[in-house]
Amino acid sequence: MELVKCVNLNKSYGDKQVLKNVNLTIPKGKIIGLLGKNGTGKSTLIKLMNDLLIPTSGEILVNNEKIGVNSKKVISYLPERTYLDKSMTVNQVIDYFEDFYDNFDSKKARKLLKDLDLDVTQKLSKMSKGMQEKVQLVLVMSRKADLYILDEPTTGLHFEDVRVLMGVLRRLVDKGNTVIIIEHNPDVIRSCDYIVDMGPDGGRDGGTIVATGTVEEIRENKNSIT
Repeated sequence: MELVKCVNLNKSYGDKQVLKNVNLTIPKGKIIGLLGKNGTGKSTLIKLMNDLLIPTSGEILVNNEKIGVNSKKVISYLPERTYLDKSMTVNQVIDYFEDFYDNFDSKKARKLLKDLDLDVTQKLSKMSKGMQEKVQLVLVMSRKADLYILDEPTTGLHFEDVRVLMGVLRRLVDKGNTVIIIEHNPDVIRSCDYIVDMGPDGGRDGGTIVATGTVEEIRENKNSIT
């Protein structure tokens, strides 16, 4: 069954076309690797899914509905940059998320933070950038969503942390959830169930889907730079 469908999707900034007539179906219950060189339109595509940008033309459907209030309820998004208030402690941030999102599981958040050896009493301002990114990742993963969209989640993670993350993602997928992940870590890419390869190059030569399929199918696809 499909969760997300892009239909004739185009996005331009002035005279620069970033996405070019993208038609794509994202199945349910999979870890989807969204791959390609920098500037191929990956981040633009996921921002459109999160209603952070408006398409120039075409549309995106989530659960057969147009992007809007209902899609925001079922999508949990990890952006590339940290956005948390650094004057707060981790405990305060957890309380804030619990108040803000009715689908946030604070018990799950605290368990994941413990698994990643993070101190919930510490202020974010006293943490390294990598530790702050871990906190933000945990918060996103602790919402009860249908779709998790993660933009380079392994940034700042050590090998063991990556193993913990992939275990969490696999458990989510086993329960029928879907994960879209932009990633450059080869081990993470190999763990994906399905690959969407964007390209063929960056900038004006990007913005199209050049290949889709399993890791093995992508390896054998001559159109795929990845």
